[in-house]
Amino acid sequence: MTEILLILLLQLIYVPVYTLRIIFVVKNMSGTASLLGFVEALIYVFGLALVFSGDQSILGMIVYAGGFAVGIMIGGYIEGKLAIGYTTLVVNLVSKNEELITRLRNEGFGVTVFVGEGRDSERYQLDILTKRNREEELFEMIEQYEPRAFIISYEARKFKGGYLVKAMKKRMKKQKESNPQSS
Repeated sequence: MTEILLILLLQLIYVPVYTLRIIFVVKNMSGTASLLGFVEALIYVFGLALVFSGDQSILGMIVYAGGFAVGIMIGGYIEGKLAIGYTTLVVNLVSKNEELITRLRNEGFGVTVFVGEGRDSERYQLDILTKRNREEELFEMIEQYEPRAFIISYEARKFKGGYLVKAMKKRMKKQKESNPQSS
């Protein structure tokens, strides 16, 4: 019974590590991905050795597969909490909501406003780049001011220049000035 519990525990660790490794590869963080790959391979080999060497191999395989499934849910949860990277939101509005735009800018979001031609009238489009960990906050803020807004979210992989990059550079400069030993 100890082996079965160990197989389950290994899968509950293995699959989230696997999930995070893939995410770090996609985010171009190869050093972290390599370290996680080493841990992943170690757990994988050890877990399979337990499954195939135990007396209860059929039960071990079922527990292995069940642990894999639960591990996927845990990995997805962890990834959602880490929210690594950036998101671009495209928000389509029927009217230009100055109050919303001002609030978003005051909250630190870079907002670009476009005017477009809809089927029946002019439409306004807000283009907003944000860190992924602020995406839900942004959705809620938009919902508060514009419950009927049409919102599309894209993952931003690379970007250069603009409001957000300037703000990040200023923040990094302030951090270096306040903590000169970290340089």
